[in-house]
Amino acid sequence: MRMRAAVLEEFEAPLAVQEVELAEPRAGEVLVRLHACGVCHTDLYTASGADPSGYAPTVLGHEGAGVVEAVGPDVGSLAPGDHVVTLFSPQCRECIHCLDERTNLCLAIREEQNRGHLPDGTTRISRDGEEIRSFMGCSTFAECTVMPEIALAKVSPDAPFEHACLFACGLSTGLGAAINTAAVRPGSTCAVFGAGMVGLGAVAGCRLQGAERIVCVDLSPQRLELARGQGATDLLEGGEGTVERILELTGGFGADYTFEATGNVAAMRQAVEAARMGWGLCTVAGVAGRGETLDVVPRLLITGRRIAGSSFGGVKGRDQVPALIDRYLAGEIDLDPFVSHRITLDEVNRGFELMEAQDGIRSVIEFA
Repeated sequence: MRMRAAVLEEFEAPLAVQEVELAEPRAGEVLVRLHACGVCHTDLYTASGADPSGYAPTVLGHEGAGVVEAVGPDVGSLAPGDHVVTLFSPQCRECIHCLDERTNLCLAIREEQNRGHLPDGTTRISRDGEEIRSFMGCSTFAECTVMPEIALAKVSPDAPFEHACLFACGLSTGLGAAINTAAVRPGSTCAVFGAGMVGLGAVAGCRLQGAERIVCVDLSPQRLELARGQGATDLLEGGEGTVERILELTGGFGADYTFEATGNVAAMRQAVEAARMGWGLCTVAGVAGRGETLDVVPRLLITGRRIAGSSFGGVKGRDQVPALIDRYLAGEIDLDPFVSHRITLDEVNRGFELMEAQDGIRSVIEFA
């Protein structure tokens, strides 16, 4: 079938919206018609050429929500008409990692996915016979996509697509960092560095876990106000002296849990230093730039602080994304403030421009 898609032809160049060919799903694969897709910083990171593992040509996008149109042979958990959210972090439910509660990093298709391929080592997108690789196994800047069954979460049809797609990456990453990776305890004190999509999700996750005090740090007063709406009790404009101010707010001890959601290594260090002596846990969810390192004084660790990394918030996508969406539908999470701009596929480059200008939280592409 022919469809319209936003193709990354070369790095540091605007995406080109054009017609491409999409082949039918093969064994274990599913054809999804997209209804909404978030424009995430990871897409911009790859388009800029900064990602050392990036490739082109490819159809970017990974924060998608839509409806199953067709399934290939051997697909048993999905059927045409099902509402789904795309998962860049799949869940086969069979590999050693999927069977272990300590990680969500499924091993089943990781190697081929990193190459821009579907599990059989090929792609379904092409143009005039030229192969176009699948970005993060998703390629959702398109009217349709073909994905592995194990990389799709079946969700409630009651969830609006513009909100459901947020759970495909940023929101689940933040929520899961607090709920899964850190497992925040009720009555605790938390500090979240960054009030973008991931940071706001972490604030909401801390609130859902019963945290008593949630400090949010960001450079933008507007974003800090959004954090208040998600449950932040204290707002701090970031910069030098942030650690000292958090220590003052916590009687000199620091926060029980800190979260870094900026990708800035200086903020990561502050998040470690702001964690409580004895048991403070710093969860790093931001993606640092190529070649950057985190400089930490070892004594901070010797005196009881810990650092944990969190990919997709430790969320096992097929099992836990539907549950998170159910909590949203129950009124536990307010997503209206997150959708800052609604754009068309033809306006995808404007979505990148808005992100670079830090205009809003998330631009969502809506498909007719």
